[in-house]
Amino acid sequence: MSTHEPGAAAAAAGALLLCRAEPGPVAAVAPLLGERMPLARAGAEWSVLVPEGGPWRHGGEPVDRVLTGWATALAVGAPWPVLALWWDADRAGYALASGFRRPVGYEWLADGTPVGEDEAMRTFAARLGLDPVLDLESLEGLTRTDSGADSRSRLHGLLAVLTRAGLALPAGLDPGASADRLGAVVRDLPGARRTEAPGWRPTADETPLAPWMPWVGGPGARALALTQMAAGLPLATWGLRRRSGGWTAAGALLMAHGALGTAYGLSRRP
Repeated sequence: MSTHEPGAAAAAAGALLLCRAEPGPVAAVAPLLGERMPLARAGAEWSVLVPEGGPWRHGGEPVDRVLTGWATALAVGAPWPVLALWWDADRAGYALASGFRRPVGYEWLADGTPVGEDEAMRTFAARLGLDPVLDLESLEGLTRTDSGADSRSRLHGLLAVLTRAGLALPAGLDPGASADRLGAVVRDLPGARRTEAPGWRPTADETPLAPWMPWVGGPGARALALTQMAAGLPLATWGLRRRSGGWTAAGALLMAHGALGTAYGLSRRP
């Protein structure tokens, strides 16, 4: 992935965060990202977050790095995978994060030329539990040269495969559209809402993840807090070495949330 993104590419950049979970659980962990975002249902067991793009519009951080860091932070803090779709004027691609495993990703140049590793598609299919024959064949087709396909059509091809896994992206949330356009579309969707600011704490009856949150005092809270701290340190370290604000922020958020949870758990000990 490139380490520099010109102004024109940043202006054309956009992204979607697809979570394989209902909107309620997603809303509970989304404040970890430190940025409020529109959230909507995207199928029977899928949700979509629509970033407004501050880090790459104003911070000079490449959209792929920001989205990979965000997807990793969400996936480590929750028991479901997170798929980040991203694009700019020069490239497009995806990053799939799942638990503590290293994110897997693929990208295409603007003209649709594949520049990823074929193994990524096989890993992608396995982690999402897709059909190892039918779905994998369709995914591998996206890694072959096709003079009639550009980067936007490649992402549409990826989404077409995921419809068989229950994904139903709302009309108008099209890969390749600007962040402003995506934001306007999602805000008008029935049932759409905006995630809470950092520091929001759901109660036990607002999300099934609440028993794992430190302020509820559930049985998994301490384990989750330690897990977040353990995952956040290498993420932040790697981000600092790569001078990546997105990865560094994701790691710092995980460490801060984990430290807060640990301290809260210790304070409640009899």
